[in-house]
Amino acid sequence: MPGVRITLLTRVGCHLCDDARQVIERVSADVGAGWRELDVDADPRTADTYGDRVPVILVDGREHGYWRVEEQRLRRALAGDRWSWLTGRSGGSGRSGRSPASGTS
Repeated sequence: MPGVRITLLTRVGCHLCDDARQVIERVSADVGAGWRELDVDADPRTADTYGDRVPVILVDGREHGYWRVEEQRLRRALAGDRWSWLTGRSGGSGRSGRSPASGTS
């Protein structure tokens, strides 16, 4: 079995978790990435951290997304390309050279 790269945090009765599981099963099979599913409510600290946004998707231990799985973005992350909140784009160092407040350099 390949190493676990994707962790899906779920809870019982979560319909979005069912949807997320289907996407993760498909993507992990296509790219050969291992995955696991954990009940967010099994650990109080995990529930405190993630419980209000299940399902939560972790890639290589880092939060990748929550509520819905963006399949193409997940595929890019598994290929080593991460989307940056700072730049709003994939790749790079996460620095755009622009001031977040003004949108200029």
